[in-house]
Amino acid sequence: MGFDLLLRNARLPDGTATDIGIAGGLIAALGPNLQGDAAEVLDCGGRLVSPGFVETHIHLDKTCTIDRCACETARFPHRAMERTSAIKHTFTVEDVTSRARRTLEKCISHGTTLMRTHAEVDPKVGLRGFEGVKALVEQYKWAIDIEICVMPQEGMLNNPGTEELMVAALRSGARVIGAAPTYDSDPAGQIRRVFELAREFDVDIDMHVDSGSSATQLDTRLVCELTERYGWGGRVACGHLTKLSVMPLPELDEMAKRMAGTGVALTVLPATDLYLGGRDKDHRIERSVADANRLHRLGVTCSISSNNILNAFTPLGDGQLIRMANLYANVTQHAMPDDLRETWAMFTTESARLMRRGEYGIAVGKPADLVLIDAPDPVAAIREVAPTLAAFKRGRRSFTRQPVVLHRP
Repeated sequence: MGFDLLLRNARLPDGTATDIGIAGGLIAALGPNLQGDAAEVLDCGGRLVSPGFVETHIHLDKTCTIDRCACETARFPHRAMERTSAIKHTFTVEDVTSRARRTLEKCISHGTTLMRTHAEVDPKVGLRGFEGVKALVEQYKWAIDIEICVMPQEGMLNNPGTEELMVAALRSGARVIGAAPTYDSDPAGQIRRVFELAREFDVDIDMHVDSGSSATQLDTRLVCELTERYGWGGRVACGHLTKLSVMPLPELDEMAKRMAGTGVALTVLPATDLYLGGRDKDHRIERSVADANRLHRLGVTCSISSNNILNAFTPLGDGQLIRMANLYANVTQHAMPDDLRETWAMFTTESARLMRRGEYGIAVGKPADLVLIDAPDPVAAIREVAPTLAAFKRGRRSFTRQPVVLHRP
């Protein structure tokens, strides 16, 4: 058998030692000591080879804007949304594309091969954020698959013209519809309308819901109800859900079982929720990050993602999902091997399930979307924030990072 690329001495996330033969952009063979000619051979040296990383929740349209926003002057209220809103009039399509490109290339360089990015629309920014991000979808398909979720960050029912812009984006290529009911005068009404639009355009749903430090009221309950009513199970994701982090465990488990039963996924966004959370307190500050491992064990599809990078919501970040997993593991105190293997799935296989990508994974016949990590296994990779050394999109190398070399005397 002939291969375009042969990865020798790879170790898969489950610990299997194997060679990986790639031909025509697909995984053609798996097994030890594969025989056959290859145009390129890469010795992985026993390092981890994983399916490409999956970023399920990021905001490329407003990335790299922290230096444009007014300075943060108080812990609470933080006003990240208002500070961002105040600069939207400066956004142009070209500006959005330039900023988004900077962050996108960082994500690619850290092993991300599949991404869902949110793009907000409203009368202030129009479709400029959406169009600026959309311009990158074709430009970067050699390295990453991108789908866009259009959302009403500043309200929908209370913000005339926003729904029309969302519909325009859905007709122009957005594949997912989002929501931010917290900022709407009628949160439940926004959620219901988003479900109506999702059914009209036959698209998935990815909402920002239930950020806060009190779990007395959860929009996620309505999301589960509507998901069940309309048969949208497996097509709905909820990001943030920081309120789950302050729920008593019996109530949390009940909520998890409801989400699992209706097919509503959870995305935790550790950097943003740590940075924004607990600002109403001056001591005993809450961590504001939901325990995705606990929900996963109760059947909820869970992902870990970056959310915002270098803006008022999250001034720090570099698109490195292994680093985000390490941060999450520290915050939720899940550091043992079984925990970390589950966490690894939350930016690989679980995230692909959230995005309904059945072709994802390492098996013969699947696309050769792979990443080589400078670690022997997922546990070590997360514990040590191991660097990615190379990634392959449909069998073509998309970046290279050299392993560190110590120059001894």
